[in-house]
Amino acid sequence: QVQLVESGGGLVQPGGSLRLSCAASGSIFSINFMGWYRRAPGKERELVAGIFSGGRTNYGDSVKGRFTISRDNAKNTVYLQMNSLKPEDTAVYYCMMSMSRNYWGKGTLVTVSS
Repeated sequence: QVQLVESGGGLVQPGGSLRLSCAASGSIFSINFMGWYRRAPGKERELVAGIFSGGRTNYGDSVKGRFTISRDNAKNTVYLQMNSLKPEDTAVYYCMMSMSRNYWGKGTLVTVSS
């Protein structure tokens, strides 16, 4: 069994920064894709950023230029550096890792407010 644990969420003022981390543990063989998704109140879940095993990344249009995803394969960990945060970035952020199947974390709340 694989478990994902996110950390790094919290309350931040507009324009501030946060760094999210998600570490996988358990029976891990090969992680093809690591991604961050978010669900804002009243909205559907959306892809924020993803990174493939070869390093290729993709980002949601609303976060391009502000967020950066990275991964540490040795630690089975994915990071999301979030800069220039806006109130509309407020959401629960979930990490997902794709292996033999997709595994999801329980989420971490990010609140951007003054």
